[in-house]
Amino acid sequence: MHAGVWAALGPLLWACGLALQGGMLYPRESPSRERKELDGLWSFRADFSENRHQGFEQQWYRTPLRESGPTLDMPVPSSFNDVGQDRQLRNFVGWVWYEREVTLPQRWTQDLGTRVVLRIGSAHYYAIVWVNGVHVAEHEGGHLPFEADISKLVQSGPLSSCRITIAINNTLTPHTLPPGTILHKTDPAMYPKGYFVQNTNFDFFNYAGLHRPVLVYTTPTTYIDDITVTTGVDQDTGLVDYQIFVQGNEYFQLEVYLLDQEGKVVAQGTGGRGQLQVPNAHLWWPYLMHEHPAYLYSLEVRLTAQTAAGAVSDFYTLPVGIRTVAVTEHQFLINGKPFYFHGVNKHEDADIRGKGFDWPLLVKDFSLLRWLGANAFRTSHYPYAEEVMQLCDRYGIVVIDESPGVGIVLVQSYGNESLQHHLEVMEELVRRDKNHPAVVMWSVANEPASFLKPAGYYFKTVIAHTKALDPSRPVTFVTNTNYEADLGAPYVDVICVNSYYSWYHDYGHLEVIQLQLATEFENWYRTYQKPIIQSEYGAAAIAGFHQDPPVMFSEEYQKAVLEQYHLVLDQRRKDYVVGELIWNFADFMTNQWWKRG
Repeated sequence: MHAGVWAALGPLLWACGLALQGGMLYPRESPSRERKELDGLWSFRADFSENRHQGFEQQWYRTPLRESGPTLDMPVPSSFNDVGQDRQLRNFVGWVWYEREVTLPQRWTQDLGTRVVLRIGSAHYYAIVWVNGVHVAEHEGGHLPFEADISKLVQSGPLSSCRITIAINNTLTPHTLPPGTILHKTDPAMYPKGYFVQNTNFDFFNYAGLHRPVLVYTTPTTYIDDITVTTGVDQDTGLVDYQIFVQGNEYFQLEVYLLDQEGKVVAQGTGGRGQLQVPNAHLWWPYLMHEHPAYLYSLEVRLTAQTAAGAVSDFYTLPVGIRTVAVTEHQFLINGKPFYFHGVNKHEDADIRGKGFDWPLLVKDFSLLRWLGANAFRTSHYPYAEEVMQLCDRYGIVVIDESPGVGIVLVQSYGNESLQHHLEVMEELVRRDKNHPAVVMWSVANEPASFLKPAGYYFKTVIAHTKALDPSRPVTFVTNTNYEADLGAPYVDVICVNSYYSWYHDYGHLEVIQLQLATEFENWYRTYQKPIIQSEYGAAAIAGFHQDPPVMFSEEYQKAVLEQYHLVLDQRRKDYVVGELIWNFADFMTNQWWKRG
C-alpha cells in the first residue's frame, strides 16, 4: 500500500478491524485507580514427583504451601533456574508452585464499589492461579499479561489478606509457542526410571517462572476497559482517532482531553469514539531522525456514570505519539520520510535473574543503544515487557514486535491446534501493544520451516488475522528459507531475511560475502518487489581473542564480516534495503554452553 493511501485509510481501516474482547490497559495509578506491587520474595516449590502432578493430587493450593512440604524463597520477578544451587532446578521441566500472602488495604476489601484485579505480567509457560484456594484464572503463553477479577473473593469476609497461589508449567510441545518436544529415554541400562529431556528448535535457554511484575490494582465497578488510538497527519495537523470501551454500566459519559508535554489541552472530545485534531502537531520521530524525537502527548479519559450507589468516576491517561507508518515497493516510511532500521536484535536474558524484569538493566540497555546510535531493535524472539515498550516510546527506539513463533519447524506445528493458538497469541500481543508509537511492525515468527507444504496456508492465515486486528501496521515474519522455496513470503509487507555468510557455511571465507549477499538481495527483490531488512547478520567472537589476518572467533574476523556486509548494505540502501539488525545486542544463555553468545 502506498504511503498516502496508508495514511489516509489507516483510521478508517482500524474501525473495520476485529474487535478484541476485553482490554489490557497497563495498570496506571489515577485519582480512581490504585496499585499494589507484589514483587519480592515468594514461597516456591518445584514438583519433582515422577508425573509432576503431586501438587494437584495433594491440592497444594488449598492450604499454605509450607504445610505440604519445604519451600524456597524465590524472587519475583525472575526466572527460577539460576538463583539457587540446585542443579536439578536449573534444568527442571514440569510444574512449579509460587505462593504469596498479601494484605490488602481495608477499603479495597470493604468498598463494594471497588473492583480488585490481580495481574500477572508474564508466567512462562502455562499458568493456573488460585486466590484463597479458589481457581481464578488459567493462561497459556509465557510472554504476555493476564488478569483475574478477584473482587468477590477478597470482599466476601472480614479478612483483609489473601493467599495467591500460581502453578506454572514450562513444558513445550509441538503445539505451544514456541514449540518443543519431550523425549522419553527408556533404556534402563542408561537412564533412570521416568527420565526425559525437553528438546527445542531455538538456541536460547528456556527460562521459566514469574518473569514480570505481579500486582493487584483497583478500578471502580464502572470502568474504562480499553482504549484504541490510531494517528495520522494532514499537512501540519495531527489526527488522533480514539475508541473507548467501558464495562460495568450502559449509561455513562466520556470526556477526552489531549495534553501536550507542558500540560496544555490541545484538543478535546466527548463520547466513545471520535477524532482529535491537533494544529501544528509535534510528531513522534525516531531517535536521530529529528532534533526533538519521541514527542509524547497525554490522552486523558474521564468517565462518569450514575449507579444505584451514586455517581462513579474513572480516570485513565494514555501516552500518545502522533506518527504515520507506510510501506512502498522500496521504502519504509515514518511520517512520510524514508526510515532505515539501524539497530540490533535483543534478548531479555541477564545473569542470575534469567528473563526476570529489572529496571537498572533496562535503563542501561537503552543507554547503550543510544550510545551505539541504534534507532531500532527486534524483540527476538518473543514479546518483551510492557515497560520496555514504554521506554521505546519515550526514547524514540523503533520496535519490530515479534511473537514467540520461533522454532516452528515440525510439520505437526502447522496443524489447526497450533494455528488456533498462534492466532490467539497475536490477539493478545496486538491488544497489549497496539497503542505504542514505537511499534511500527508486527513479526509473527522467526526462522520457521516456511518451505513445508502447510506453511503457506498457515502464514497466510496468521498474517491476515494480524492485519485484521491492526490494519494500521505492516506485518512480517523473519525467514532464513531460500526465496524460491519460501511459501509464507508472498503474504508479508516487508521481507526480513537472516543470513550468516562465511559463518555457518563457507567458514572463514570472507571473500564470498559480497557476491552471495548481493545475489540474495537481488533474488528476493526481483521476486516480490518489497522492501528488505537484513534482520540478522554477524559472527560470534571470543572477547580478547585477536588474530590478524582474521580467523574465526577472533574480534578481527567479526569486524571483517561486518565490513563485508556493510559494503553491500550501503549500496542496496539506495534501492530497496530498508534496515539492518545485527545479531546480537548482548550475550544471552543458550541451550548449550558452547554456543553461548
